[in-house]
Amino acid sequence: MLVESRRIRDRYRLLEPIGGGAMGTVWRAQDEKLDRTVAIKELLLPQDHDEHRTEEAKNRAMREARIAARLQHSRAITVFAVLEEEDRPWLVMEYLPSKSLAVMIGEEPATVDDAIRVGAQISSALAGAHRAGIVHRDVKPANILVSEDGTAKITDFGISRAIGDVKLTATGEIAGTPAYLAPEVARGEDADFAADVFSLGATLYAAVEGQSPYGVADNPIALLYKASSGEIVPPEKAGPLTPLLLRMLATEPAERPSMDEVEQELRVLLTDPEPGESVLAATVPDAELPAVPTVPAVVSVPAAGEVTKVSPGARKGLIAVGAGAALLCVAVVVAILLVVRQKPPQDNAAAPPSQESSSSASATPSTTPSPTATPSPTPTPATSAPPISPTVSTVASAKTAGEALTSYYSLLPGKLSTAWNLLTDHFKASKRQTLSTYEGFWSKYSKVSVSNVSESGPGRVTASITYVSKSGGTETNTNTFTLVQVGGVWMIDSQS
Repeated sequence: MLVESRRIRDRYRLLEPIGGGAMGTVWRAQDEKLDRTVAIKELLLPQDHDEHRTEEAKNRAMREARIAARLQHSRAITVFAVLEEEDRPWLVMEYLPSKSLAVMIGEEPATVDDAIRVGAQISSALAGAHRAGIVHRDVKPANILVSEDGTAKITDFGISRAIGDVKLTATGEIAGTPAYLAPEVARGEDADFAADVFSLGATLYAAVEGQSPYGVADNPIALLYKASSGEIVPPEKAGPLTPLLLRMLATEPAERPSMDEVEQELRVLLTDPEPGESVLAATVPDAELPAVPTVPAVVSVPAAGEVTKVSPGARKGLIAVGAGAALLCVAVVVAILLVVRQKPPQDNAAAPPSQESSSSASATPSTTPSPTATPSPTPTPATSAPPISPTVSTVASAKTAGEALTSYYSLLPGKLSTAWNLLTDHFKASKRQTLSTYEGFWSKYSKVSVSNVSESGPGRVTASITYVSKSGGTETNTNTFTLVQVGGVWMIDSQS
């Protein structure tokens, strides 16, 4: 419904509501001073005239604006200003002609490739937020906007403490759904970076599977109970995305990858990345932020945000940017990753971490990759199982991932070529390994054994690996592995 006569601050003309929920209504509006379309969020205040709750709602709007000021990222919706009109807050934001991911997957589940593209963009924004010390706390399909050309952006920063979609009112009533909650948050703990990783994993799971990883429940309380246990329904349609999803949805926060790692792995999985789709840097001011203005502020919108009005339609490829900008992004990314991560890549499966000890030789092959060890452009698990020989029959017949991992190590260090064929292409590419470097590493060891094998989820195995070097030294490390089945054979896909 058009609301032609309603204006805010005699500058913003409200055109039509385009979204909303329990916390407010989002309008498409016209900034008549700058002659541009904007989105304005009208925050709803409590109807019981409770002064404390009213003040809290106003502070929430101010907090969201300040958080937006700290994070300038092309995959996060920009907040231009916060106003107070009609005795309630209004947020003036960047307008992106789009549908929410919730609406899109309600119409039709996404393809795996579409989910990977959206996930790569959103994880980039969240990784930037995490580097800036910001936890989103409310990652879900409804807070992800996707335009017709495939541009995805996350919105709704600024909730100080939220349990996903759950809101406990003064009477204890639960509104919304906890379908995207990390288990620890569902149990009442504060959300942190790892909780954002879980929620993004749950969002991508829902995009391809058509439902929450906790399944379907008749009421929010039952779903909240499922969430608190951390028990998920194993994905069936996620294909090459499955190993990463399982790690993101790990019950224990410490077992989940960082958001930086999520973004990198999603970009490896992209089958047709556009030139501009590299890791994007977030701008984080060094100085303390000034108070958010109470009058509209003019903010430069990233080029990706300047999208003209288009009619809703099918999802397409991502928007391309110039080659010069792409090269600049890559250069910035390399610098950021060197500063932020400051750690070498992990070694190949069955290899202890690189460290100085009397029983170890020089650095492992993964720290000095062979010039020929170039990752495959599409490092997804092989589409068919490797040839099965009598020496690998125990692995092929393993009924569980734990049994398969134990059988894998029984091949080492004697049957290297057979063991090598039990690593997925994705694993080999992520560790930058070739058969030559793999053999070179194992040439230093005379024996390896496995103990304390336990399965923490579908395809996830934690085990203690003991290595005996040819010089007689012994070293034991505990690792968590993700295994996937390819042609009925368990194969190692990742190690942490």
